[in-house]
Amino acid sequence: MGKEIRRYLNPETFPVAIKILKDKKEIPNGTRTPLKDLKVKVAHCQAQSICRKYGWTIAMTKEDLGCAISGYTYGWETPHPEGAIDFLTRMNYAIDKTVALKMLRSFRTLEQGKCEAVVYSPLEWTKIEPDVILFYLNPAQLMRCLHGSTYRTGIPITGSFSGRAGSCTEGVLGAYLDQSPKVVVPGNGDRVWASVQDHEMAYVVPSSHLKDLIEGLGKTHERGIRYPIPSYMRYQPEVGLSLPLMDIFKSQEKEN
Repeated sequence: MGKEIRRYLNPETFPVAIKILKDKKEIPNGTRTPLKDLKVKVAHCQAQSICRKYGWTIAMTKEDLGCAISGYTYGWETPHPEGAIDFLTRMNYAIDKTVALKMLRSFRTLEQGKCEAVVYSPLEWTKIEPDVILFYLNPAQLMRCLHGSTYRTGIPITGSFSGRAGSCTEGVLGAYLDQSPKVVVPGNGDRVWASVQDHEMAYVVPSSHLKDLIEGLGKTHERGIRYPIPSYMRYQPEVGLSLPLMDIFKSQEKEN
C-alpha cells in the first residue's frame, strides 16, 4: 500500500505508519527512542519528522517527551489547567482566561493509562501494523487524497482547524478517536520544532481507510486526474502585442 501511495502521490517525504501502544513493552526490537539514541527529549511532531525524513522507526514514551501540550493530550501528564491557561493568554492565543479554557477543552485527548508508547515507522517498510497513517503533502497532493477518500461515499471530508497542536492532536488523535480522515493545518510547533515547511499540509487516515483511499486514487488516476497535475498545454501561445509566436519567428527569419 505504501508503494501504491508513492505511485499516485509521489510525496516529498515518507508516509508515516503510527501505532498507539497500551504497553511500551510492545515496542518492536530495533526501534530507536529519542532519549536513549539521540540523547534528547523531543515532541511528537519531531518524532514524526525524523521518521518521514530519515526513514527511521522511532518510538515515543513519557520519558522521551519534551512537549507539555502533547503530554496532556496523549494522557501522559496530569493536566494543570492554570498553567495551560496562563500560557495561552500570555502568548495571546486567547483574549482572556474563559477563552483559554475553551481552547484547552477543545483538544482531542486520550484517557490516562490508554497509551504508554507511540511508534512511528515508514509505511513502505513499517515494523508495525498501524492504527493511523500520516502524510505530509502539498495542496495539490492533498486534493488528490480528497478525491480518493470520497470515491466510495461522496461525502466531503470535514475538519477542525485551530493552528494549535496540529499534526499530533488534531490529526493523529483525531483520526484515531473518530476513525475518519483528517485534514490538518500544521501548528506553530510543527513548524518551529519539526521543520514543517510553508507549503506542507498534513492528511491523517485510520488504517481501515487506506484501502479505500488507494482505490479512489487509482480509479481517478485511470481517467487522467493525476499528480503531478497534467496541465492543459494544447493551445497556441501569444507573445507581446497578441502576435502569434510563430509569426514572430517567421518575421525574424525574413529579416535575416
